[in-house]
Amino acid sequence: MKKTLYLMRHGQTLFNVEHKIQGWCDSPLTELGIKQAEIASRYFEDNNITFDHCYASTSERACDTLEIVTKNKYPYTRLKGLKEWNFGRFEAMDEFLNPQAPYDDFFVYYGGEGPKQVQERMVKTLTEIMEKDDHESVLALSHGGSCYVFVDAFEDYNVVHNHMGIKNCTIFKFEYEDGIFSCVDMIEPDFNELEKH
Repeated sequence: MKKTLYLMRHGQTLFNVEHKIQGWCDSPLTELGIKQAEIASRYFEDNNITFDHCYASTSERACDTLEIVTKNKYPYTRLKGLKEWNFGRFEAMDEFLNPQAPYDDFFVYYGGEGPKQVQERMVKTLTEIMEKDDHESVLALSHGGSCYVFVDAFEDYNVVHNHMGIKNCTIFKFEYEDGIFSCVDMIEPDFNELEKH
């Protein structure tokens, strides 16, 4: 029986604005990031989507986004398995120091993670979540890099293929069955109204 997972990236943060590398280190949501999360929540409201369970990365930016999106209606579980890519000694440094993508194992040499490590961590964590009883509709809050490698793990099953540069509060809708996550939709909330202010 197919289950549904909504995997979402957090809203804009201070480090996003300052162009800092933000993996396991954290920074708060900006005012814009808070508004982005409020707009993203409309997708779930407008489509009458409810959740059996909610999960978030242990990072503050993911937890805060989840609380805003769900309007604190759901208790949730914080999991380290949903954290962003660990960039090792490059954490909190300027983004221009990033190597050109794909990163391969560049960050491993500086105490961070390689793409396979992040991917395996995300697949393991989300599979364990979706295999639980009473988990027919699940919301999980994570991060851009982690979402990217997770979606990539099931490339052959995805209808969504253009997921480079995942924007803040992007929502990936997956159908889960027999250990396979099929990405059936990618929702990028419309933030045009924010530009009018």
